Amino acid sequence: MSDLAGDARTWSPDAQEAVRLLAVSALVEGRDRAEVATLFKVSVRAVDNWWARWRAGGRDALLSRPRGRRTGDHQVLSEAEQAAVRQAVLDHTPADLGLSGQLWTRRLIGELIFKLYRIRFTEPGVGKYLKRWGLTFQRPDKRAVEQDPEAVRVWHEETWPAIRAKAKAERGEVLFADQVGIRSDQVTGRTWGARGSTPVVRRTGNRFSVNAMSAISTKGRMHFMVFTESFDARVMCRFLARLVGHFDHKV
Repeated sequence: MSDLAGDARTWSPDAQEAVRLLAVSALVEGRDRAEVATLFKVSVRAVDNWWARWRAGGRDALLSRPRGRRTGDHQVLSEAEQAAVRQAVLDHTPADLGLSGQLWTRRLIGELIFKLYRIRFTEPGVGKYLKRWGLTFQRPDKRAVEQDPEAVRVWHEETWPAIRAKAKAERGEVLFADQVGIRSDQVTGRTWGARGSTPVVRRTGNRFSVNAMSAISTKGRMHFMVFTESFDARVMCRFLARLVGHFDHKV
């Protein structure tokens, strides 16, 4: 009988494995078993069972199956492993999973992957997975502002230099923030098809969507938060409160 409840019983073996590893990691770091059960939406009995398995057999006792990989595959996550990491990013903050900070960055997602699967990725490597998962933030549509060349000139020659000078004088850092919605059935790529016949992409009718708030610095470092509720002032305040915790100076 599964220790998981509700929808968790339908998770793939890799997703369930990820939950076990993260739950035990939280216990090792000193979290209360009831708190861990609530955090990962499992029973206290499940947490106790995983803890006992870990104490008896270590990390291998929590794996769904042996992790052997072919030569050359050691830097590749399986589809199920990718799904597990993506779900962890959607459902939890880094701090929930024993990492530093409240907002996900590519570095922190890399640390999560290593924590789960002992595979190291560079930040660009993590970025490729984020794009594959539909979590990459796209370049904003410039057409509206570019229809007014004078507004563009004022921004580049007056507004931005003033902002940059103020940040330098106050020893602060400038970040550009944006909010975006993400749908599970969004099709952004292209494929080959016969001329005059539009290719058909089959997809599930069980759609879901999430929202994300991001802030990127002038040095290219990005912080983001994924959420499912509608974007409003409370979400913005929560994002800003988490964001400032990553800096020891004004932003």
